[in-house]
Amino acid sequence: MGFKTGNFPEVDPATFLDRPFFDRIRAMSTHWVDYGFGTPKMVHTIYILKLLVLYIAAGLSIATFTSGYNVLDVGAWWNAPIVYQKLILWTLLVETLGLGGSWGPLAGHFKPMMGGALFWLRPGTIRLPPWPGKVPLTSGDTRTVFDVLVYAAILVNIVLALGFAGVHTPSVDAALPGNHGLVNPTLLLPLIALLIVIGLRDKVIFIAARGEQYFPAIVFFGVLPFVDMIVALKLLIVSVWVGAGISKLGHHFSMVVPPMLSNTPWLPSKTIKRAHYRSFPNDLRPSIVAGGVAHVLGTVVEVVTPLVLLFTTNGTITLLAVALMVAFHLFILSTFPLAVPLEWNLLFAYAAVFLFLGFPNAAGFGLGAISSPLLLAAIVAALVFFPVLGNLRPDLVSFLPSMRQYAGNWASATWAFAPGAEDKLDEFITRPSQNTRTQLLATYPPEVADVVMHQLLGWRSMHSQGRALLSLMSRHLGDDIDTYSLREAEFSCNSLVAFNFGDGHLHNEHLIAAIQRRCNFAPGEFLIAWIESQPIHKGIQEYKVIDAALGVIERGTYKVADAIAEQPWLPNGPIPFDVRWTLDIDADRAITDPGSLSEPRMRSKHATNSSLHGDEGSGVLR
Repeated sequence: MGFKTGNFPEVDPATFLDRPFFDRIRAMSTHWVDYGFGTPKMVHTIYILKLLVLYIAAGLSIATFTSGYNVLDVGAWWNAPIVYQKLILWTLLVETLGLGGSWGPLAGHFKPMMGGALFWLRPGTIRLPPWPGKVPLTSGDTRTVFDVLVYAAILVNIVLALGFAGVHTPSVDAALPGNHGLVNPTLLLPLIALLIVIGLRDKVIFIAARGEQYFPAIVFFGVLPFVDMIVALKLLIVSVWVGAGISKLGHHFSMVVPPMLSNTPWLPSKTIKRAHYRSFPNDLRPSIVAGGVAHVLGTVVEVVTPLVLLFTTNGTITLLAVALMVAFHLFILSTFPLAVPLEWNLLFAYAAVFLFLGFPNAAGFGLGAISSPLLLAAIVAALVFFPVLGNLRPDLVSFLPSMRQYAGNWASATWAFAPGAEDKLDEFITRPSQNTRTQLLATYPPEVADVVMHQLLGWRSMHSQGRALLSLMSRHLGDDIDTYSLREAEFSCNSLVAFNFGDGHLHNEHLIAAIQRRCNFAPGEFLIAWIESQPIHKGIQEYKVIDAALGVIERGTYKVADAIAEQPWLPNGPIPFDVRWTLDIDADRAITDPGSLSEPRMRSKHATNSSLHGDEGSGVLR
């Protein structure tokens, strides 16, 4: 792999699409083992420069200078509460602008590299309310001038909170004599209100801002006295760590580790990469080594170490545990995962140092220091509510509020377009970008762009959901799978709403309905295979098949064990499915008279009522 040239798959681009679809997937998945995405080192360098210059240099300079510190005097500010508060606000600003996670080519943003503000400051782009039609004043799927003004107000509010000097309060002065104050709560209370409003109007912006983590922190900054705030912030970061660790239990995370390490730019050894697969190139299921890395270095560390930090009063143990969590986050950062949460990992590494070394439990900042047991219970209940609910009922809670970051247990989708149908997205949808493939055409010839698009499908096929999604496509498209254009929905979603981060709830039937209202696909032109995350207490996952013109046309379940037992290219055919409900439509009428589909006949394996674009139930940030 060179600085400007990547490791392109060993295929002939000119004849690549002439090969059967699953032959293409096999070529992509086996290539992924040794090279990952094959990204040129120049791309990683761009991300590193963004991290060093924009996030670290600019962020630290702003946070320290506006708080009365010299950025070079690290010993004076590393445990200053106002600097920590402003680094949280700086990260919130970076993420809300679209310059953090889900930015750049590793997230499918090629030209332009940024989504975020380019979409959200523009009326007419797609807006996705979390509960369409259920919350007053949030209906519709088009961004209005009001939405743009609320979003702009959030940006201005964050900038003001960053820019003003701290204010002193009795609680912080009592705990830390000679401090530089805290961010003025009167600047944070309107920010809390604005984030709630924008979250109800457009869940994409709230999730892109990592509202499940930074919103509680802003609330703690704004309403709690100092010692209670520090304890609450410790509970917040521990809930994120432990929630993510618990969600990695099971088989999914073992399938995340091999392709993640295969994509790591500093790991050139094919031997090490292949050791994480059972038997390259014929068996690409995770090996025992991969399982050990996933559940010993991953799950155990992420569950046990935070709990040690929360309860220990031993200084040496605290130091070792903090060092372990810092190494944990820096390692993840170094792998350049495709959602590229680089800033988030760096912030959490610093947070571990600030919270547990800067304010150790033994110095009066442990759980017992909180002012009220009822307050402690309320904070714990609020922090664990969505993760518990989301693991039991993933259909009700989006995967980030469920604290399932990079657990492998995602709601996911694959899109399939009939020849030429994908062009309708570029033609009829208001947005500052174009389809992922169209973006690639600015740099590559069409046949090379097609190979790159298949690399994204190859990446998904390495995960458990990929086997199920491609199985559904195989069942519903049959031999036409060789001629349809299949797309990894996470990247297509990025090009439509500016952000994804692996969250299938951002491209469920509500986004498809919004697309359909703009593009008017005919039946069969745009087909979606969509699967929900696995509940923690069940061995199945639910799926939907959606036709953009007809809505949900099939629902059912499949066994996770069947998906993880297969190879990415499905040599044994599609995995088994338990079909629970189907929409029964005369195929001939569908082709000859699309207007006759306004009242389709339905048949159900179980008693089910569904509208054409049937709302599958309410949910939390669905």
